[in-house]
Amino acid sequence: MFKKAWEVVRRGFARTASVLGSGLHSLLHGRDLDSATIDDIERLLIAADVGVKGAREIVASLRDEFAAGRIVKGEDALSHLKRTVKARWGMESSSIRFSSTNPTVVLVVGVNGVGKTTSVAKIAHSIQKSGKSVLLCAADTFRAGAVAQLAIWADRIGVELIRGPDGADPASVVFDAADAAVARKVDVLIVDTAGRLHTQDHLMRQLAKLKDVIARRIPGAPHETLLVIDATSGQNAIRQAELFSKAAEVTGLFLSKLDGTAKGGVVLAIHDELRIPVKLVGTGETPEDVQPFDPDAFVEAMFAEK
Repeated sequence: MFKKAWEVVRRGFARTASVLGSGLHSLLHGRDLDSATIDDIERLLIAADVGVKGAREIVASLRDEFAAGRIVKGEDALSHLKRTVKARWGMESSSIRFSSTNPTVVLVVGVNGVGKTTSVAKIAHSIQKSGKSVLLCAADTFRAGAVAQLAIWADRIGVELIRGPDGADPASVVFDAADAAVARKVDVLIVDTAGRLHTQDHLMRQLAKLKDVIARRIPGAPHETLLVIDATSGQNAIRQAELFSKAAEVTGLFLSKLDGTAKGGVVLAIHDELRIPVKLVGTGETPEDVQPFDPDAFVEAMFAEK
């Protein structure tokens, strides 16, 4: 459904590679491993926003292998690091979960400025291209500009949009959209919610209300709650993911602005802390610039020599 042009991701991760990949290659290429070098590896991982906890756990296995005499060369250490990081993802799926009976509902949440509305359009466009019918819901009624932006995207990609008057109760708009999705037998309903700071308790509570409204009209919905995270936001993204998960039971991440980040290691940090799978990544500004998350390709991009 989503294109898999991971060469784009590799280019997008050029800045991350300049911090981590190039640093590791410079540190390890043609050299024997020693304790001081392993300390430097840990510092490089932390600098790429992998997180202190994750960096220590990753490096711990390398220390064990070095102490046992099984890894002595820098190049072998690099290969071991890649294998270790890849193994942390396990067998998670990046696929959107579609309902077999009801309209599939995808609730999209996130703070202002992360590219949430554009990400909604990318998801809608890709699902529509797969042959499924899509309906959009503009539940960000706090900002007229947000509704107008989604309306422009809907018109551009040829998807119908349910919207309410300026300042309408988001719950009423969501109910109307769910009702329309059922009546029209739409395959997928995507709900764009109000951008909010993760510290705004009253707005975070509203997310729970929206979920209840959707579930009353479409049993089992929402089937996915995707949190859009700005890949350039670094460690702050972990706090966002933690609080949104409490308010909305986030089922997956959409990593936006991957083409401009030097802090891509935060994806691993979020996964380690909260076990939230990354579902999709955005790599540009057009509706086509979205693809499923591929852990192996992601790690190769992180560790690439720029």
